[in-house]
Amino acid sequence: MATASMLVYFFALLAAAFVLLFNNPRSETNRWAVLFLAAASIGGLADTLSVAGFNGASNTVQLLNHIVTPYAILIFAILYSETAVSKRAKIALKLLLLLPVLTTAIIVLLSSSAFAVPYKFLLAWAAPYYLATCGLLIRSLWKETDRRNRKSRLIVTVIIVPTVLAVLVFINIANAFIPNFDFFRYISFFIIYSLTIALLGSFAYGVLGVKLRFEHDPLESAMKTASSGTSLLNHSIKNEIGKIAISSENLKQTLGDREDSMTHLQIIAKASDHLLHMTERMHSQLKTLTLVEEPCRLDQLIEQCLLQHKPLLEQSNISVSVQFSVRPTLLCDPVHLQEAIGNVLMNAKEAMPDGGMLDVRLEHTKREIRLTIQDTGEGIAEGSLAHVFEPFFSTKNRDGNFGLGLSYVYNVMRKSGGAIELVSVPRAGTIATFRFPAKKAEEGLS
Repeated sequence: MATASMLVYFFALLAAAFVLLFNNPRSETNRWAVLFLAAASIGGLADTLSVAGFNGASNTVQLLNHIVTPYAILIFAILYSETAVSKRAKIALKLLLLLPVLTTAIIVLLSSSAFAVPYKFLLAWAAPYYLATCGLLIRSLWKETDRRNRKSRLIVTVIIVPTVLAVLVFINIANAFIPNFDFFRYISFFIIYSLTIALLGSFAYGVLGVKLRFEHDPLESAMKTASSGTSLLNHSIKNEIGKIAISSENLKQTLGDREDSMTHLQIIAKASDHLLHMTERMHSQLKTLTLVEEPCRLDQLIEQCLLQHKPLLEQSNISVSVQFSVRPTLLCDPVHLQEAIGNVLMNAKEAMPDGGMLDVRLEHTKREIRLTIQDTGEGIAEGSLAHVFEPFFSTKNRDGNFGLGLSYVYNVMRKSGGAIELVSVPRAGTIATFRFPAKKAEEGLS
């Protein structure tokens, strides 16, 4: 019975590893999560191999389970908590933390007892690894300010921390002082607990980027996606045609002034060109928002976007303050990013129908580059703020708005490896913060 339960444990953890791997294989954090889940899962094979007479294989599997799991889960925690260290420092840290793993393996190879795990030596370094993992996860949850990310971090912390502490107590400490301790009947509760919370969390909020849902009808889902894509295209067309209409009217009034006329003509040409790019991109990718990233001067892109919206902002008596403390070259999709920034500018304009101030700032920390757009508008009610990134949700008149602008911005930033955050106070204004990982900046941060 115990052997059968261990096999269930093996397949359950291995299945979780495969889900993470196929969901986002490019994410280094996910790859380390896959490694620690796979290393933890193979412990469930030890008894089966031993019963089948493969004692050498059983001991090898058990050894790998004990030495790879604490190492892999600590590296995962370092990456997941977004600890501010350089790429070179991360490589050095991984190699340094690998030394106890290799030392344990060497001790086992040189031991007279074939592949017997030295539990007391293992405990000396595995315990700090497990405790550091718990500390990093709790710290990352405590420091997270984004409401959506905080929910995801809470689920991950609730899944991992109790089970890691249980592994430390019932496997590492118990085996170090009580040889042949039957840990499984104690640890099985925590395994079931972790897998249950992970499954429920994936349905409710998403865990490590995995969000599960039931599809009643695949055609219904496809139609909903196509409808969303078409509405988003219309949303983009509406904004761009608004710029073209205002600039055309201004052009008629200033036709005698060649310099002003050329400025408005340039706005019309660029708006039309941007509209064409968006139409082509969305037409070919209605099902999935696909980014085409390239090096781009972020400050210049912002300035271009402000220029495109200048006539609309001036018409609403909105003054703009711009302050760039950094001018980075960022790896991004300039078409989608410009559209995303434009959506936030349009929201700010509509929140200030009687005029106001728009403060645009670009700054950076060790971990990220931040673009903040702050308005002095009507703000967003607290009850609505939690839903503004949901598709088709709008705080405006539904007849003129599709409720897709901010969900599009959220999607662009998520696929760019960053995030968008809104802080708002009714009748005091809103601050929209675009957060880009500093690692995506090629230069310009000094």
